[in-house]
Amino acid sequence: MTTLPELEPHRWTLPRALDARVVETPDRPCVTTEGEGTETFAECRSAALAMTGTLRAAGVGAGDLVAVMSPNCRTAIHAWMGANLLGAADVMVNTGYRGNPLEHALNLVQAKVLIAEVRFLGVLREAEPRLEHLKRIVWFRLPDGEGAGREPAGFSRIELVPLDSLSSAPAEPRAEPDVSSLASVIYTSGTSGPAKGVMIPHAQAYALALQTVQGLRLASRDTLYCFHPMFHTAGKFISLYAGLLSGAQVVLDRQFRAERWLSRIRESGATATLAHGAMLEMVHAMPSAADDAENPLERLMASPFPRRIAADFERRFGVRGVEVWGMTEVNNPLWCPLDEPLHTGTCGKLNSDWADVRVVDPETDFEVPAGQVGELVVRPKRPWTMMQGYIGLPEKTVRAWRNLWFHTGDAAYVDADGWYHFVDRLGDRIRRRAENISSYEIESAAALHPAVRECAAIGVPSGYESDDDIKLFVALQPGHAWAPEDLLEHLVRLLPHYMVPRYLQAITALPRTPTNKVMKAELRDAQGESWDRKAAGVALRDLARRVGSASGASPASEEST
Repeated sequence: MTTLPELEPHRWTLPRALDARVVETPDRPCVTTEGEGTETFAECRSAALAMTGTLRAAGVGAGDLVAVMSPNCRTAIHAWMGANLLGAADVMVNTGYRGNPLEHALNLVQAKVLIAEVRFLGVLREAEPRLEHLKRIVWFRLPDGEGAGREPAGFSRIELVPLDSLSSAPAEPRAEPDVSSLASVIYTSGTSGPAKGVMIPHAQAYALALQTVQGLRLASRDTLYCFHPMFHTAGKFISLYAGLLSGAQVVLDRQFRAERWLSRIRESGATATLAHGAMLEMVHAMPSAADDAENPLERLMASPFPRRIAADFERRFGVRGVEVWGMTEVNNPLWCPLDEPLHTGTCGKLNSDWADVRVVDPETDFEVPAGQVGELVVRPKRPWTMMQGYIGLPEKTVRAWRNLWFHTGDAAYVDADGWYHFVDRLGDRIRRRAENISSYEIESAAALHPAVRECAAIGVPSGYESDDDIKLFVALQPGHAWAPEDLLEHLVRLLPHYMVPRYLQAITALPRTPTNKVMKAELRDAQGESWDRKAAGVALRDLARRVGSASGASPASEEST
């Protein structure tokens, strides 16, 4: 069976989906968590019901928000499901947060109760004086966790309660949540400012899982391998919830390890998996072997599927890549159809069953012609299947939903055949000498240099009004020396003159979110010495002539300023 018997859209809630799955296949494996073994669907539901009693004993009721700070594990899964069964909403907190980001995340949702794995009590204790609403931390320890047998030190104001000291008797029966009821709050990555809490109603969470089941054709025969954290949609909804709807088993690791990716695919028997582009590039960079394609993997959901490795990745690992585009706020409206051949550099076609998508002028909101770059805007076709706002941020919600379309902030274009092409984040767009420049194009060219392990381009003030110069941050491959002039010559060969960076800076590694998105806001504040081609006396026109002469090609357009 591919999915559950079709639930009517007005019944798209986690409690109903969980009940239906247990009726259908109670004894099938539901999830295998690292270091904890496998639970069946019936066992998972029983543990989630027990968690409702624990949450009720901790002071959580219907309509409340309960925060969770935990690595991927059974307790985190049960806390999410238990909260929804109780009629509450869960808020999974990024486990990398500390200091201001942690305080912001907990204060914004005003959660009074937090479920936390013991390793995070230290950063919570440091933040305690500034946690305005938190009253109780219910802590637990993983079976293979550190500090077994030792009680954690207390807090001065917040009550610290061991999870196993609370009642696990299921809470009294409650009214089923409505599809419009708040199910979860997911924090955005915060690449351009403080993280925003996306309010996800039950129908949206269900819809994202169902889109995944349909797009990857997941069935009960499948095993889905996931290493994404549950504080993002990839771990919770695209993986665990999709497994619930399809009956597929989910193998859930706690972290991504490029050197172990292929062995984990083989060990778990995974037929499907998902990954972000940077992760796939790391896997592809691992030493190849003649038997790489000897694995059970059939389908790979990628966002994005990096164009410079996509075809070779499919060939090397014997897998079909399915590129998608989406956001926490709007799910995944663009998919590359599974039956279509690889379309390198596109992020899919519109799944018109779920959404309307347009490419508009970001200044006027009027639709632009095919082939012209504009901003992607989205609106749902089914009720309650996109976010209901940013929690505690009404002005940002209204701005994002202006003219009754959600404004994604992504620059893209659609071609004449209906394929969408992601160009850049509008906030990362560089404008230089009246040219709008995609940082992605610069980064793609630089990544082809053998010394470049990873890189990111940003705009920096040029001294002219509303104009940028380009700065490229580069992390080197092991064994390569920093040679900025050699890299610049490489870029002159591949890019128009107006895309060639003025500044080059070597760094150890790019700052990234837990889902491996580059945090360009941190790069803009980065310290360190940059190599400036103008200060070094390198003129692009001379370099272009030299490169063109050596290659026999015409020199690139000359830079006039």
